[in-house]
Amino acid sequence: MRLSVIGCGYLGAVHAAAMASIGHEVVGIDVDQAKVEALASGRAPFFEPGLQEILTEGISAGRLRFTTDMADAKGAAVHFVGVGTPQQKGGYAADLTYVNAAVDALLPHLSPGDLVAGKSTVPVGTAADLAPRVSATGATLVWNPEFLREGFAVQDTVDPDRLVAGVPHGPEGERAAEILREVYHPSVGKGTPFIVTDYATAELVKVAANAFLATKISFINAMAEIAEVTGADVTQLADAIGHDARIGRRFLGAGIGFGGGCLPKDIRAFSARAEELGRGESVAFLREVDEINLRRRDHAVTLTIQALGGSVFEKNVTVLGAAFKPHSDDIRDSPALDVAVRLHGLGAHVTVTDPEAITNAKNIHPQLTYIHDRDEALTGADAVIVVTEWDQYRRELDPTHAKTLTRGTIIIDGRNCLDATAWRNAGWTYHGMGRP
Repeated sequence: MRLSVIGCGYLGAVHAAAMASIGHEVVGIDVDQAKVEALASGRAPFFEPGLQEILTEGISAGRLRFTTDMADAKGAAVHFVGVGTPQQKGGYAADLTYVNAAVDALLPHLSPGDLVAGKSTVPVGTAADLAPRVSATGATLVWNPEFLREGFAVQDTVDPDRLVAGVPHGPEGERAAEILREVYHPSVGKGTPFIVTDYATAELVKVAANAFLATKISFINAMAEIAEVTGADVTQLADAIGHDARIGRRFLGAGIGFGGGCLPKDIRAFSARAEELGRGESVAFLREVDEINLRRRDHAVTLTIQALGGSVFEKNVTVLGAAFKPHSDDIRDSPALDVAVRLHGLGAHVTVTDPEAITNAKNIHPQLTYIHDRDEALTGADAVIVVTEWDQYRRELDPTHAKTLTRGTIIIDGRNCLDATAWRNAGWTYHGMGRP
């Protein structure tokens, strides 16, 4: 099939390349000339495992191209809209400027029978507002939310754990669902659940999933706060309750909390939309979820201050990690950089290292010192904080070796990802999050 993908950021670029990798002819369209030029030349503009390979393959095979000209969308059977929905400045609600602009720019190039498939995370009710504009061209709007994990986005696109299609009622919706089944034929053929529903449910599936994951993370971090005043070990607590099949162990990793371009802004937008609908009390707990999450960053800073005798002024602090999660160079709402910037503001000499995110971090926070080489970054440190659980830090960093590089022996484990016993046996003063 011929497909267009409007918006070539984290979501759109991966989706375009992944759709080409399963045999479709795809054109990716974006207003950012530099981004389009990079993609068109076969260079991924951000780090995502597996993306470079399928990008190169798709372009070489002639199935994938990129442009800034929306007219090139004409002739595609399905047009995916995957632009950003950032948090509004000065408020919690989602900013739909880019979604509306993308749809408006696409409308003149639609043909009767085309499908416009929204993939952006939007407030419930957005699709119902957009549908009449699309229908006026003879095309059909569907909502097909994404469930990608950064660091595994290619895998999650090619082999998703479920597919959701929000379609209009009647024959038009049935036809739209069949077209989407054809688009995702490899996944459908292997039995991946394909859920056909209405617009509102499809929109809610995405925000509800993110709200649940954020709640689970903040729940275990709330337990960490209790553990810290009682002497309990939140890691053992998580292991114990995680054996309950109704609860499960995933997303019960206490630490510095979540960040990125999805969970924080999505739960805030969900809260704002619920308020608009007159049901703010239904998701009022999400405000506390957000507050717990932000408190863990405060706690990491406090732990560092206490460990260094009450002040970080003029102390050398090395921060291991800049991306909000491993296997990504995404620094949006990164807890790692938040902690680094706060410590710098308190007078510490902060050195940040990360395998992939240094360039992005330096562009936003040039006041920090950045060193790519891990061991060089550790040299002379009075304290070390692990804030992004890259394998280079949690598995490959030997505590005895690290001790030969640093000046002090304080380690703050912001992700509870280190072997506390091994670090203590090597002579380090170890501080975890919710661990004695």
